[in-house]
Amino acid sequence: MSAIKLVVFDMAGTTVQDQHEVEICFIKAASQTGLTVSPERVLALQGYSKRYVFELLWSEQLTDPVEIQCKVDESYQTFCEILENHYLENPVYPTEGCLEIFSILREKKINIALTTGFYRKVADIILGKLGWLEGLNDQYITNGNSLIDASITPDVVKNGRPEPDMIQYAMQIFGITDPKQVINIGDTPSDLLSGIKADVKYSFGVTNGTHSEAQLSPYQNHGLLPNIAAIKKYLN
Repeated sequence: MSAIKLVVFDMAGTTVQDQHEVEICFIKAASQTGLTVSPERVLALQGYSKRYVFELLWSEQLTDPVEIQCKVDESYQTFCEILENHYLENPVYPTEGCLEIFSILREKKINIALTTGFYRKVADIILGKLGWLEGLNDQYITNGNSLIDASITPDVVKNGRPEPDMIQYAMQIFGITDPKQVINIGDTPSDLLSGIKADVKYSFGVTNGTHSEAQLSPYQNHGLLPNIAAIKKYLN
């Protein structure tokens, strides 16, 4: 049995507390730019690139490609401004069990990578408030004295979630070629799917984030956990 060498965590809702702030910011941006969308639809698309979501939703409501692109640009820019202001103005906290599992992984010398659907500026605001940028170099990889070992945003890969690119990029950073030495964990269907597509040993969902057990259970996974600390029994 392959020993686990890397755990890849999502950010908002998994390692960072999320009281549906991202959805609220998205719905505000949609409303301000004339896009009609229900909260349920926004939740179902959590974890995907927000620009992709705006493209999908506007394409359902408009037909002219030029008009669609203009509205996507407007909505996405508005969303970015709302989201950045939210995280700049409000406190950020780790989720239940997060610091505990980070400490256990450190003791076991298992690498910790954070992935996200956020673009780099927002990821940096969040990580900075938590103090998790300390000890990372300009490539957002550890210099050997940091809480996490890597922070990965969609801009450094070809495809964001639900594709496996960010997980595979994390594996490359640490020289891992066997996906069965990797655990992936997140709180959205797209998190689960990215782990399945990467063929990791375990693609887990947590049910204390943005999605409940009932909302995650229809999607392929290797287990649904109450919080991320519950992965400790899978680390040997």
